[in-house]
Amino acid sequence: MHTGRHNLITDVPGLLVGNASDAQLKSGVTVLTGKRPFVAAVDVRGGAPGTRETDLLAPGKLVEAVDALVLSGGSAFGLDAASGVADALRAAGRGFRAGPAVVPIVPAAILFDLANGGAKDWAENPYRALGQAAFNSAGEVFAIGSEGAGTGAMTQELMGGLGSASIVTEAGFTVGALVAVNAFGSVRAPGDRTFLSGPFEIGEEFGGLGASAARIDPESPRFTKPGPDGGQTNTTIAIVATDAALDKAAAQRVAEIAHDGLARSILPSHTPFDGDLVFAVATGERQLGGAPFEIRMALEQAAALCLARAVARGVYAARPAPGNLLPCWCELPA
Repeated sequence: MHTGRHNLITDVPGLLVGNASDAQLKSGVTVLTGKRPFVAAVDVRGGAPGTRETDLLAPGKLVEAVDALVLSGGSAFGLDAASGVADALRAAGRGFRAGPAVVPIVPAAILFDLANGGAKDWAENPYRALGQAAFNSAGEVFAIGSEGAGTGAMTQELMGGLGSASIVTEAGFTVGALVAVNAFGSVRAPGDRTFLSGPFEIGEEFGGLGASAARIDPESPRFTKPGPDGGQTNTTIAIVATDAALDKAAAQRVAEIAHDGLARSILPSHTPFDGDLVFAVATGERQLGGAPFEIRMALEQAAALCLARAVARGVYAARPAPGNLLPCWCELPA
């Protein structure tokens, strides 16, 4: 297997991603949309999620496709980013047809970055405007690292970020991942520059350092992060996507297995302090053909591996900024 053209989730044909960031706020929004509506599902494993319109993604619900997905900072305030995206979609005449009305379907998930040192004393919620700006900037190529929903994200010991990766399976299907890494846990071995995702790296996409030889102790008491009044600043939210023709039930299974990518790249993951969530998207550009169960299994595993790589790429690409409470990976001693 090899990466797609850009090693981004937008290597899945028809998908577009846009970012909007506010440096003073130390927060932002990332929007995934498509040239046409797409099948989507979701699986939540963390203990502190924040979401909008995720119930309708379950198999058996009326709406079969969505117009966009939103990943946002800002905790509950960030859910308003989806309203900005819905405004932009409605202006473009896109959405679910309900009689004479057009209703854009925009599920969203948020991460907690309210204690990351940014200016949070706004008089008016800024996330609606950020959501609209992110949607309007959507394209096939986008920046990762300290961008969009990853602008002020943090992990246990390092600044987090927005990551993305792609892979083309042996059967020719494209799988991609997009993630805002803001985890309670760590993405690297103790005292080591290598990433937990090291065994899955393709080329030198996050430094080419390989797997760590350090012993990782899951019982270590080191799981603390800085923040005003000891505030927790957590949650990793992600999207995995494929060009395969999957229904919502099959996409749900992809979302479930993709969580393995978080468990392989973040220690600990899915904690009571995280709202870890994975959306799965299927654009339906390619039919499964023969051996559909084997193809689906390969897609599920590819999604997990892609997400593990995207986590490391997001942290690797983060860049220093005034007021950061933690160092970036690039600031670690060699």
